[in-house]
Amino acid sequence: MNNYIISTKNLTKKYGTKTVVDDLNLSIPEGEIYGLLGPNGAGKSTVILMLLGLTEPSSGELSVLGYSPTKESLKIKRLTGYLPERVGFYEDMTSVQNLEYTALLNGIPEKEIPGKIENCLTLVGLEKEKSKVIKQFSKGMKQRLGIADVLIKDPQLVIFDEPTEGLDVEVANQILETIFSLNRDKKITFLISSHQLNLVQKICHKVGIMSKGKLIGEGNVSELSKNMFGGNKYQVDLEFIGDPDKVIEKIKTIKGIKTVTKTENAIHIGTDEDLRQEISKVVTNMEGIILTKMDIKDFSLEDVYLNYFKEV
Repeated sequence: MNNYIISTKNLTKKYGTKTVVDDLNLSIPEGEIYGLLGPNGAGKSTVILMLLGLTEPSSGELSVLGYSPTKESLKIKRLTGYLPERVGFYEDMTSVQNLEYTALLNGIPEKEIPGKIENCLTLVGLEKEKSKVIKQFSKGMKQRLGIADVLIKDPQLVIFDEPTEGLDVEVANQILETIFSLNRDKKITFLISSHQLNLVQKICHKVGIMSKGKLIGEGNVSELSKNMFGGNKYQVDLEFIGDPDKVIEKIKTIKGIKTVTKTENAIHIGTDEDLRQEISKVVTNMEGIILTKMDIKDFSLEDVYLNYFKEV
């Protein structure tokens, strides 16, 4: 299990007779940005609590940075940064004073603290706001300060719970850029729990989808869409006037076509590459066939997510 930053095997958590995490097997390697998706009540927050040693599993195994959260939680906390959904700071203190407090709590030598604070504030774009008290900060600024707060101890792993919840698009994108840069430049591993599909699709290398305590789907967006939509990355929809069986027979001869299905008003073509040009050329050259419409769909994480929850 120690080959991964996070590893769980048959991890289960029950509260009384209710199972909130059910036989979870999760492996996150070093340097990955992993997105954990699922509706409220899926078990995401309970997984995070167990990883941090804040609640004990009912059964199963788990390892974080090679340590057991149930026996070595303090070691894990020294190496892990955690940013909850609601970030709390001392409102009458400045960002520098708040970060100094965090640094002292983590045993960072006093002579190193000013340089670390300056570096962390620069990383999150708050170096010009260091003299402001927190009650003057916007929600987005507090969220960025929260990232600085977890970075002060040079974590190997950062766990975020809804890092851009309630932020406008511009600020949310700044947060995403910060996460991406830290992962690229400092090789920090991230576990991000979120409802926001667009956020997860933008930066996560891999996604796990949870429902009712179970991991029901896992992979990158392409892998998930292939599993959900019959192995195809794209779906091309054709509408035309003419004999559909004749069109289907001809389309099947195009190299790269994987599936062709027919509904009452259209033909649906599955493929792993954009073959609209080839399809259009074949159909428009057919005698007695008039192409009236052609659309292509590149499956997004939202398509995958909604289809998973249509099935469960």
